Amino acid sequence: MIVPLVVDLGRRAFGELPRVLHEAFHIAKSGRPGPVVVDIPKDIQFAKGVYSRPRDFHHKGYQPKVKGDLDRIKAAIEVMRHAKRPLFYTGGGVVNSGPEASHFLRELVKLSGFPITSTLMGLGAYAASDPQWLGMLGMHGTYEANLAMHDCDVMICIGARFDDRITGRLDAFSPGSKKIHVDIDPSSINKNVRVDLPVIGDVGEAVSAILATLPDRSHRADQAARAEWWRTIDGWRARDCLRYDKSRRDLIKPQYAIERLYALTRERDVYITTEVGQHQMWAAQFFKFDEPYHWMTSGGLGTMGYGLPAAIGVQIAHPEALVIDIAGEASILMNIQEMSTAAQYRLPVKVFILNNQYMGMVRQWQELLHGGRYSESYTAALPDFVKLAEAYHAVGIRCEKPADLDAAIAEMIEVKRPVIFDCVVDPAENCFPMIPSGRAHNEMILGDAAQSLEDAVTEEGKVMV
Repeated sequence: MIVPLVVDLGRRAFGELPRVLHEAFHIAKSGRPGPVVVDIPKDIQFAKGVYSRPRDFHHKGYQPKVKGDLDRIKAAIEVMRHAKRPLFYTGGGVVNSGPEASHFLRELVKLSGFPITSTLMGLGAYAASDPQWLGMLGMHGTYEANLAMHDCDVMICIGARFDDRITGRLDAFSPGSKKIHVDIDPSSINKNVRVDLPVIGDVGEAVSAILATLPDRSHRADQAARAEWWRTIDGWRARDCLRYDKSRRDLIKPQYAIERLYALTRERDVYITTEVGQHQMWAAQFFKFDEPYHWMTSGGLGTMGYGLPAAIGVQIAHPEALVIDIAGEASILMNIQEMSTAAQYRLPVKVFILNNQYMGMVRQWQELLHGGRYSESYTAALPDFVKLAEAYHAVGIRCEKPADLDAAIAEMIEVKRPVIFDCVVDPAENCFPMIPSGRAHNEMILGDAAQSLEDAVTEEGKVMV
């Protein structure tokens, strides 16, 4: 969201500039956070003056509603109280709201006993290690999260916007549920999906108000139905939808690479950024986040080249932390020149490349949805990433065998300089589960390893549920 704040300072006193700039930062950080445009004419850029910090810089046309309507919050509690198959659907708005919002969300989920899922941008707002968390939702979300969304009777959406990567086919999206939507941005309400009960306000404030009101109404109307709902979810979980073939010893599976990276860094203060593509989805699936603000990805923007500059920013903000950009070999080349920035400022960021020599998500769609008609998704002229790292005064590491992976990752972690880690992975691996564009949540494609014997296998060797 871009909030235009264009002021013709050329016709005003130079003294307006401090107020306008502070106002811009206030708008950028409050409400639904987003960029702000400030237009500063050249005569003001060359002018001289005395800086004076303004006392008040509230924008007349920008007054986000923070407190949710109490009557609607009480109505939401009543709907939740009678739910038989409830589900929390949470997004990046929880993270944007601040640390307290995540704390309140966790308290509400525990008190309610409801299952919870998250969008890509909401990872970490709720602990991935908690048994009530069903994993990520959407196009490459888990089997259990997507089927719970399809079959729930009450959906409580908190700080998410019903984007197309989550909803799939709109007319088949959670068809039998009552929908509660908590969001600070009124323009997000009923934009993509009609909801039954909107609550406009900061999600942290709204969830806090629910908690303050809930104790008097916390008895559950149908314990048996809730227990049956959890048994159904546990049955979906037993499918182990992220299972993959681990029999190969001659090449690294990308899922295995992320699993080992997570296992070897989980005890550290680690921050993950990503580029865009299969590696991004594998990172979301296999790297478990228990706290917010440790996962930075471009989300719906789909911005290849985002991860390295983001990692540089994170490393400056957290100089003692371990910052890793999980990358693809195509995405990292979009902004590879920023390695010189990392080297110049002695920032020990790590670029962990899952190198399959393809724009992997493009190749996957060409294979599964376009009859294997491959076009310009393979890269035959990649650089030697070890030599490229050295050219940027960084350290290069290359790993091709699963048996060598742990030692190579340990070396990467211990190096106090920028590192490019070239992890050569299976070029044919696809990212599953997958909801094809325009399909419903119960029309997932699962990988071969997640199939059970009674599944009907399609010609492509995948199962359509």
